[in-house]
Amino acid sequence: MKLLLSLSLVLLSLSACAQDQFNPRLKHELDSIRVQDWRYRKILSRLRQGKEDSLAAALHLPEEQLADYAQAHMRRADSSNLRRVEDIIWRYGYPGKTMVGRPTNEAAWYVIQHSDKIAQYLIWMKGAAEAGELPFYRYAQMLDRKLMDDGQEQVYGTQWAGYTVLDHATGKRQTIALIWPIQDAKRVDKRRQEAGFATSLAQSAAKIGIPYIPVTLEYALWLQQEALALANSQ
Repeated sequence: MKLLLSLSLVLLSLSACAQDQFNPRLKHELDSIRVQDWRYRKILSRLRQGKEDSLAAALHLPEEQLADYAQAHMRRADSSNLRRVEDIIWRYGYPGKTMVGRPTNEAAWYVIQHSDKIAQYLIWMKGAAEAGELPFYRYAQMLDRKLMDDGQEQVYGTQWAGYTVLDHATGKRQTIALIWPIQDAKRVDKRRQEAGFATSLAQSAAKIGIPYIPVTLEYALWLQQEALALANSQ
């Protein structure tokens, strides 16, 4: 019954979305939300690239405080953005290209993708993608994230994970990064092409610096458990 209600709401929202005229005020708000969504993630990305000196100077903070600063502000921004995006979706339907144009039609997607509400809104993303209001590959990315979060194989090969575990032979910690296991991996590039991805799996993996090496789902889940055990032992 809940699924039927959700489907009905999605169809109604997409129908309304297709009839609505362009909404410049909503576009401006979503553009601002997208900037906020990425502001502190960019800081964390630059920290991973070893750019502590320039960030510390720009933010007037000691280098050792940069990560905590960025993560705390990111969590606050994410929480605020999510509340507003949920209000927008339930009021207008998914704010797609008809309503806010491109690339603003991806702003709400980013906020949900970075939240713990993917299970609740995945059906909305699917409806928007099938209606042409959101690029289909964005729905594909969110589907992969949901499958990985559920401990299942992904479909399009968009998700990766990194786990810090204990090497039981040496007693030392090591971080293992991998592309999350993929269903029917031999045909993943065909699925990616059909979904609108511009790159193959190998090209995408190379771009993030994690060469694609097929691993079993059992191995990936074992790494998860090892990393959790190590974290809980601290």
